[in-house]
Amino acid sequence: MLRIGELAEHSGVSVDTLRYYEKEGLLPEALRGDNGYRYYAEDNLERLHFILRAKRLGFTLADIRELLSLQVDADAHTCKEVKRVAEDKLAAIDARLAELHHMRQALAHLTDACCGGPHAATQCTILTAFANGKTAPEPHQHRHDA
Repeated sequence: MLRIGELAEHSGVSVDTLRYYEKEGLLPEALRGDNGYRYYAEDNLERLHFILRAKRLGFTLADIRELLSLQVDADAHTCKEVKRVAEDKLAAIDARLAELHHMRQALAHLTDACCGGPHAATQCTILTAFANGKTAPEPHQHRHDA
């Protein structure tokens, strides 16, 4: 049995995170000692590592809850069900990558059009494009003082 602080130390997450995961049903409710401390079985460390690995791959806590339910009762579920969850996450990642690529192109276009010079920011094409609701900048028109 591990106390909550020990489980936190072994897993690299905070005690508050462990309490939250327990509250959200990702970790089973801890046993309470006479002293009121939470005590976790050793297999909770493995479950916690499962959760952390899934989080690193972008799964939400709701996704992880679903994966855990599939794992807990693995005999009653199929690989097809597990693969569907993973493929749904992959599709979401692909959509986000496409969105990020579009954002990057728009921002690159804006920064390429900006001279980045010492002129007042009132003439900045980036600020002007944002103010006008555009993602394509208008060319610089700096006045040159004689």
